[in-house]
Amino acid sequence: MISRGRSDKITSIDLNRARIRAILLDIEGTITPIAFVHEVLFPYARSHVGNYLASHFGDAETQADITRLRQEHAIDVDHDHKPPMLINESPHDQIESIVSYVHWLIERDRKSTGLKSLQGKIWRQGYTDGTLKAPLFADVAPALVRWRNAGLKICIFSSGSSVAQQLLFAHTELGDLTHLIDRYFDTTTGLKTATDSYRQIASALRRAEEEVLFISDLVAELDAASAAGVQTLLCIRPGNPAQGGGWHQVIRNFDEIPLTT
Repeated sequence: MISRGRSDKITSIDLNRARIRAILLDIEGTITPIAFVHEVLFPYARSHVGNYLASHFGDAETQADITRLRQEHAIDVDHDHKPPMLINESPHDQIESIVSYVHWLIERDRKSTGLKSLQGKIWRQGYTDGTLKAPLFADVAPALVRWRNAGLKICIFSSGSSVAQQLLFAHTELGDLTHLIDRYFDTTTGLKTATDSYRQIASALRRAEEEVLFISDLVAELDAASAAGVQTLLCIRPGNPAQGGGWHQVIRNFDEIPLTT
């Protein structure tokens, strides 16, 4: 097992001795800067959602996202969160009201399944036309290659939809890296702060929980993973909000988790 302590820095983790067989990675603040998500992706989705809905309003997958958003809106109303009103009249009026609700959700960084699914479809357009390219921290791609060559499963768990995750890895500044990723997990598996989500992921990977290493920039997510028996590392990157690591070991670079040969 990876030893745990209150040290704010470690110099090496031997994945072989830790008996790790799968690595589960967060995206925002772990492999890509938080600024890319909040200053590039979110504004892009916000500014394009109206045109996207107008162009794809009749599509089945868009209607499925709208249904999810209406369900989540009903919950917001029940909890007196005072979201913008949704109108169920002409398509134009429906779209305008949905856009207002989507903007409201984005402003709150809501981990909404409907929002994340819709955002992924909007970002697909930006990635495809070259407007969007995902920056990765310099140590990420070499680590993915190293872990892949060592036979480790490499998986992603993000609040962004699996579609959005695949798009990001297909359109990085280094090119298409999807061949290095085995599985993508999103909020359809469960919340990232829910312990059962990590049990489900380990089961899906056919690995014991202690054979999975989760790397994230958020202590609350690591706490949930650890409670499930998953091993954890807190990733501190430039631009991340300051937070204590608690009893999770801290890394600042994926080179700090080498494999023995």
